[in-house]
Amino acid sequence: MSRSSEEQTNVTIPLVYRLFFLYIEPISALVGAFYAGAKPTEYLTYLTSSAQGAALARTTAPPTPTLISLYQLANLYLLFALNEHLVLSSTTSLRTWRRLLFGLLVADFGHLATMVPLAQEKGFAAVFLHFWAWNAMEWGSVAFVYAGATMRSSFLLGIGLGGSPGSDTRGKKKD
Repeated sequence: MSRSSEEQTNVTIPLVYRLFFLYIEPISALVGAFYAGAKPTEYLTYLTSSAQGAALARTTAPPTPTLISLYQLANLYLLFALNEHLVLSSTTSLRTWRRLLFGLLVADFGHLATMVPLAQEKGFAAVFLHFWAWNAMEWGSVAFVYAGATMRSSFLLGIGLGGSPGSDTRGKKKD
């Protein structure tokens, strides 16, 4: 099969993947963008592990460098949401879906790594395993990232796509 016809091979992306990657996850990223950009003090409060730190975050305006970092984070969440929705909704090419989702899977591991400082304060199990004690930020920064990484891994492994990884639905080599 020629390279150009490989790139034009399209498949029907299963509904569960379309719902998650086109709507659920981008909306979640927009919520993160809203809190980081429009409610930075509240956003920081969710990141602290102590009641004393949370009280301080609620009473003190964040320093300018912190605000700049949060505005940049909000911008990246917005970029994430737009890229995921606009690119994936514009194609049914498995090649495009796989490449974008692989990049986001790498970012999932990076996002989880950003939680290590909190895990060093609270304990790794408290941050990465004890879901019953998580606050809203931990649900968003750990559990939802676990869900996204699981969905991306499933897609990249070909689960629900009717073929093996790297093949189209007819079993011909895709990538």
